[in-house]
Amino acid sequence: MPSQLEELVSFLHSPQPAVKQIALDNLVGFSTGPNAAIFKYDNYRAITDLKELAQEKSKLLVQQSITILVNLCDDPVMRRLISADPDFITYLVRKIIDLENTCADIMCILLCNLSKEDTITSVFNIKIDLNNLKKKAKEVFKSSHAMDCLMDCFVKGYDRQLNEYANFDYLAYFFADLSRFKLGREYFIQSQEYDGVVPISKLLVFTEKYDSKIRREGVASTIKNSLFDSETHERILNDEEINLLPYILLPITSAKDSEIDEEDMFNLPDELQLLPEDKQRDPVNSIICNHLESILLLCTTNAGREYLRSKSVYPLVRELHKNVEDEDVGELCYRIVNMMMRGEPEAVAIEEMPSKSADGEVYNEDEQDDKMDQDENEESDDDDDDEEMVEVA
Repeated sequence: MPSQLEELVSFLHSPQPAVKQIALDNLVGFSTGPNAAIFKYDNYRAITDLKELAQEKSKLLVQQSITILVNLCDDPVMRRLISADPDFITYLVRKIIDLENTCADIMCILLCNLSKEDTITSVFNIKIDLNNLKKKAKEVFKSSHAMDCLMDCFVKGYDRQLNEYANFDYLAYFFADLSRFKLGREYFIQSQEYDGVVPISKLLVFTEKYDSKIRREGVASTIKNSLFDSETHERILNDEEINLLPYILLPITSAKDSEIDEEDMFNLPDELQLLPEDKQRDPVNSIICNHLESILLLCTTNAGREYLRSKSVYPLVRELHKNVEDEDVGELCYRIVNMMMRGEPEAVAIEEMPSKSADGEVYNEDEQDDKMDQDENEESDDDDDDEEMVEVA
């Protein structure tokens, strides 16, 4: 016999709208923790019901349904069931770029949680009919590719500048997870046809948005994962339109780093030579670690190491190590210094940081296995402290 709660779950597909609303009102509070098991009743029928309710016209029905789906993503089986529906992913994306959508931010959180699954790469196949957009959206979005539209939402929509109900911050974690995949990394480092701009260059400014940990953390992880393919490093470092290095170094730098001599200061990127007196490091050490891991990745080629040496990266890392008392930061500084300051023998085994999802899970693709030192992977897992699965009570 089903329990009372399981019977309540079965009301989600009642033909009466009022009954569905009553069921949702009572079920939101049971969608986290052990109680979430009730949604497995009747072979996970509730997942289908919730996805359908999330597409209703009622704002309350949509908000409650999406909230429950966000929380159910903590269960891997239910998360896979949600993400395996490409039509639902398409619906989410199209609603997120609806600039009048009051539930856009909670949908961004759901999209972020679903990006733990490989099926999320289907987002690169989603097209937007620009002719069907409302007037304001037509002025903002110039590409029919959904991924470009999501990027525009994130870049142009911070501080609720596009949608008064949304800041799109959680797309930062979505981008970080997409960059675990080869397809995602290629997107972020290639110039896009609709505006001629490399997407990662649009994200860099948010590495110092100190009023938003979510943006800084997600962008830092996206940068790090986008550097996983060492054959792209030289092009990225030398592309002035991207200008990557200053935005990796600025978050780990403080104006109080006084023991940098004049010659080293002269070699720093221009953005770091005349820092304001109130310039501070990122206040979150796990984000600093993300940037240090990006530097460590750039050390995986001889050209990368030479470039970093020429830009006085070593003195900055040395100052960071002296002034920040954190075990993880200290360990990464030590590894970077060890890579940069040793000689350059003809053949040297170089370690690479594994690409990770926004919750710190190591991601390995078959073609990348030969690039990774397996003995270092376990240590690298401990170094990363990215955001965990988002739950909404």
